[in-house]
Amino acid sequence: MPQSTPLPRGGFLVGGAVRDALTGREPRDVDWLVERPEEEAGRAARALAVAGTAASAFVLDAERGHWRVVAGGLVCDYAPLKGDLDGELRRRDFTVNAVAAGLDGRLFDPLGGVRDLRARRLRMTSEASLAEDPLRPLRGVRLAATLDLTIEPATRDAVRRLARRQAGGTHPLPAWERVRDELDLLLLDPAAARGLAQADALGLLDALLPELAACRDVEQGGFHHLDVLGHSLEALNQLVQGFPEADAALRWATLLHDVGKPATRAPGEDGRTHFYGHARLGQRLAQAALARLRQPRALATRVGSLVRYHMLPLPGGEREARRFVHRRGTLLPDLLKLMIADREAARGPLASETRRQAYRLALARVLAILNEPPPAAPLLDGEAVMHLLGIPPGPRVGEALRLLREAEAVGDIATAEEAEALLRRYAEAQGWRP
Repeated sequence: MPQSTPLPRGGFLVGGAVRDALTGREPRDVDWLVERPEEEAGRAARALAVAGTAASAFVLDAERGHWRVVAGGLVCDYAPLKGDLDGELRRRDFTVNAVAAGLDGRLFDPLGGVRDLRARRLRMTSEASLAEDPLRPLRGVRLAATLDLTIEPATRDAVRRLARRQAGGTHPLPAWERVRDELDLLLLDPAAARGLAQADALGLLDALLPELAACRDVEQGGFHHLDVLGHSLEALNQLVQGFPEADAALRWATLLHDVGKPATRAPGEDGRTHFYGHARLGQRLAQAALARLRQPRALATRVGSLVRYHMLPLPGGEREARRFVHRRGTLLPDLLKLMIADREAARGPLASETRRQAYRLALARVLAILNEPPPAAPLLDGEAVMHLLGIPPGPRVGEALRLLREAEAVGDIATAEEAEALLRRYAEAQGWRP
């Protein structure tokens, strides 16, 4: 039983904390059923504060009387125990979450959740309970993936029916913030690609991530052996396997990097299918999807930029590599990781080992430059530029500084004198006059 917070006076530990304890996992969230949630949450927060741990207690759902205590990375929820414990457990979502533990450690398992857990099986408590909360179908897919459980047939059919109703508008959608939290938990798990594939197979993507669902059955050919959706999921799998440290922004970008393809698909005169402009459109679609999911604006912006530039050709020589690093430095090395995952997920007839080797050499060239120490100081600053060219503060100063930074990055200039000579030539060519 978790000892990170004071035990309540009476009540039962329920749900994920019990499930995780039974499987040897460290509980992330702790749920208590108690008679007086507000009183117990306040008591826990005060005890943690006395022990030197910053904690806060606040009402989570005033109508239902749910309270929450947050202490560092631990979240403890306190819900009212209404009626008998057996009834409370039967109203929960899945049997593996319908297990409770008393303060004496005694287990209460009216629906066989422990047996299902040992059999690595995910089973709903009832279809009515599954439909009661519109997030539960997605949560079931996430639990199955992250806990390595198999969704049993009746539950799978019920999830599919609810997903179809959600997509058709006859069953409510969850709050987008809640969808975001479930998808983030799934994306950050090693089984992310498998879980999303199951979400698609059960129809959940149609309502919750329609931009991604639109990629289903969009054939590509050429370098690709999978349709756009299959390729996107395989790219995510390649990223997670190759770069397990990848953060949420990079994983979202990899998942959504080709969402612009369905709308830009067109046959070419060469007989091949083309997707001209899909990266630019994909940037807009990815940012719109993440805005709908109430993701932070900074994350959505970074994901959009990674999607926008994932099709950049890798440089063929050192000079081009230096320019690549200079222009896309804020996206590196994440952009390279996305490009690697994208390439490794493409095994079509045009994807040869020779091409892959050339790609690896180009990546190595960029990485070598990226690992070089940055210059100690710019060759010229803004004041020096204004003095040299006789121009006032304004856009031209920024333009001149960008020119100098890129020229230095690619090796065209190395001294202040060379920088001044370059600026004089540039100002004259642009028709700038003091």
